[in-house]
Amino acid sequence: MHKHPALDSIAPAASAAGGGWLRYASPALFYPLAGRLIPWLALAAALLACAGLYVGLAVAPTDSQQGEVYRILFIHVAAAWMSMFLYLVMALYAALGLVFHTRLSFMMMRALAPTGALFTFLTLWTGALWGKPTWGAWWVWDARLTSELILLFLYLGFMALQAAAEDTQRADRGGAILLLAGVINVPIIYFSVRWWNTLHQGASINLTAAPSMANIMVAAMLLMVAAFWLYSAAAALARVRGIIAEREPGATRAARTPREAR
Repeated sequence: MHKHPALDSIAPAASAAGGGWLRYASPALFYPLAGRLIPWLALAAALLACAGLYVGLAVAPTDSQQGEVYRILFIHVAAAWMSMFLYLVMALYAALGLVFHTRLSFMMMRALAPTGALFTFLTLWTGALWGKPTWGAWWVWDARLTSELILLFLYLGFMALQAAAEDTQRADRGGAILLLAGVINVPIIYFSVRWWNTLHQGASINLTAAPSMANIMVAAMLLMVAAFWLYSAAAALARVRGIIAEREPGATRAARTPREAR
């Protein structure tokens, strides 16, 4: 695989200038850092998920209108936020890769895709479970549901493109262009309940008004969001280590500890 010569000098130049996070743009330096972070991120994600589920399922009060079924929102809303957030992060990595030709940006873009697709599917699945008792149907062609389904297709299309292309560089560039083209769908998902008359309820939490739910419910939701965010980071770092090992095996051999080498 062809390597951009300017990028190969980023890490040494950053080290000579006194170090800094820029040096971790080198896959060889990022590989061991990711390995050190994964266990801590995974542990924190598990602890926060347990706390969020306990607060949401056992401590939060029963909703006066929907009863117990509303508790699906503690997973549904957190998964929906992550499905959009991860797509935007992937698009950011895509833009960085196209502009600066950073190899690690394309690798991270690819590593995040399965987790983003997972959370998008989880959003649709929990939405169906919630919709049946509240709307009387598993699925309706609501603006938000439809745009979220399109997001799942964008994730799956990106992964299919990566798997189908034999040339890594062409796959990276094609995937990056697809991601950037699909960014327009994210604000459509978020603002769909404002722009159109939909069955889907409005946002329970926003930055310009007080939450429309009890504080304990907000706390449970934010705990689940934090857990999902940490899980996403751990999963992406584990996956990107595999991608680095596949694309640049020499970098991983140089980064191995004596225990890993045995």
